[in-house]
Amino acid sequence: METAGRTLSPQLLSTLTHWPRLVGRPPAPKSFDLTLLRDFIDEQLRALPWWNPAWRVVRAGPAHPHEIAADESRHESASTEVSVPGTVSGPNGSELGLSARIRFEGDRLLRFSAKVGDVVLEPAVAPASEPEPHPFGAVLARLMARRGLTVQDMARRTARAAATINGLRAGRWTPHRILVEEVADALELHRGDLLAMAGLDDPDADR
Repeated sequence: METAGRTLSPQLLSTLTHWPRLVGRPPAPKSFDLTLLRDFIDEQLRALPWWNPAWRVVRAGPAHPHEIAADESRHESASTEVSVPGTVSGPNGSELGLSARIRFEGDRLLRFSAKVGDVVLEPAVAPASEPEPHPFGAVLARLMARRGLTVQDMARRTARAAATINGLRAGRWTPHRILVEEVADALELHRGDLLAMAGLDDPDADR
């Protein structure tokens, strides 16, 4: 089953956009059925090839939005992202906490991910049997696009081979501190900021 792009039912959308935890929101009506969220999340997890189907979502909701603060009115935006707390239960009765993250636009699902216990589960980016790209690659690709820089431009600015920049941008390489610092200089960014984006410590942060 494809996760992104599927159409969400009006009933599920109503459940995803009812946020009783926000200040000033009315309490959930009696007809508010959180089993819709429970079943939806369970279905999404079962679509992941590495999910153990012996585990079932036994509780979910209500949703809470990420794009606004709790004391503000909801503003219009192109897409909405919410988190849904819950619980999953295993065959031996053991239970783990669940936090599902759901992004949608209109009635179209854009992305689903979940944290079960201390493990994050989400659809794979790479084809089956291929390693997942390093997330810094997507960050670098966006930074280069915003500045109108090509792989060849970055190669010239960093005095690196185009294949090195292309591999880093595609997420095939794990970012190395020296290379990330060179890329930061080429992008005219603070080295510490880009190191943090790459998941690396800034050696000068405590000085």
